[in-house]
Amino acid sequence: MPTAPPPAADRGGNDRAVVRDALGVGVAVGLSGFAFGVTSAGAGLSLAQTCALSLLVFTGASQFALVGALAAGGTPLTAAAGAFFLGTRNAFYGLRLSSLLRLPRAVRPAAAHLVIDETSLVALAQRDRRAARIGFTVTGVTLYLLWNLTTLLGALGAAALGDTAAWGLDAAGPAVFLALLAPMLRTAAERATAGLAVLLGLGLLPVLPAGVPVLVAALAAPLVLLARGLRAKGPDGGEGR
Repeated sequence: MPTAPPPAADRGGNDRAVVRDALGVGVAVGLSGFAFGVTSAGAGLSLAQTCALSLLVFTGASQFALVGALAAGGTPLTAAAGAFFLGTRNAFYGLRLSSLLRLPRAVRPAAAHLVIDETSLVALAQRDRRAARIGFTVTGVTLYLLWNLTTLLGALGAAALGDTAAWGLDAAGPAVFLALLAPMLRTAAERATAGLAVLLGLGLLPVLPAGVPVLVAALAAPLVLLARGLRAKGPDGGEGR
């Protein structure tokens, strides 16, 4: 028997709850665009270059990785490679969201630009397609507008702040990313992968050019999978228990 649709009053209350949560995420994360604007200006990028990154790239972790590598003396190639690698995760989000949201073909290009950690997290947390669409849209639009506005303000205010490194604002973006990632590490394999990636990335910072350690840290995933496979086979090469 098909499930009866929820009453209009219940649906309206659920919609308001989704909008409230989506706005909370959009505002909270959007304000960190100020830190990106300051960090980017401190790394030597112009106002136009800083704003273009937020308008066109719009994925905070990749943006911080790019300007962080440039500020550390990395070449544009290695900085862009690290940023690109971090951005590829959004393609996997998109595969999952495509089947969940099933948006009209006409709006998919614009929606694809909004596929980031926060919009994916909010959409995947909903109970049905309607709520997922609302959460995705409200989070994406709110975050995009606020992130770009605060990026502009941060870049304009960088000169007034003086030495941007002394404020530690470059840590704001990674801190937000880690805060969103931590609750998603539910299994031992996921926690081991994250821990190994941190060890590889931080351990290789003194010996590799800026931007390269983050690429090497990607080896954490296949290494953990290999270890799990060997453990499953057991010491004698057979299937473990």
